[in-house]
Amino acid sequence: NARGVVTFANEGPTSRTTQLFINLQNNRLMDDMGYSPVGEVVSGMDVVDRFYAGYGDVFPKNEIGPHTHKIEEQGNVYLSNEFPLLSYFTGA
Repeated sequence: NARGVVTFANEGPTSRTTQLFINLQNNRLMDDMGYSPVGEVVSGMDVVDRFYAGYGDVFPKNEIGPHTHKIEEQGNVYLSNEFPLLSYFTGA
């Protein structure tokens, strides 16, 4: 889980969610916590570094962050209404 590695989020050992994230820094401790890397940004990390980061991590890790269950239930309608500055990408 080094900078630029794309990884599945999890809910504990031997689990995996449908959420993916890009490591913005080296997170080697995640290797032992069961986070499953599935890809790597091989070019364009400068673009990733410009993603809007003002909302921070998801709730409850961050009080103002998106609620994952609301994302699952309402999708982009929830995100665009509650987090209008959120960055999106449409291809890879």
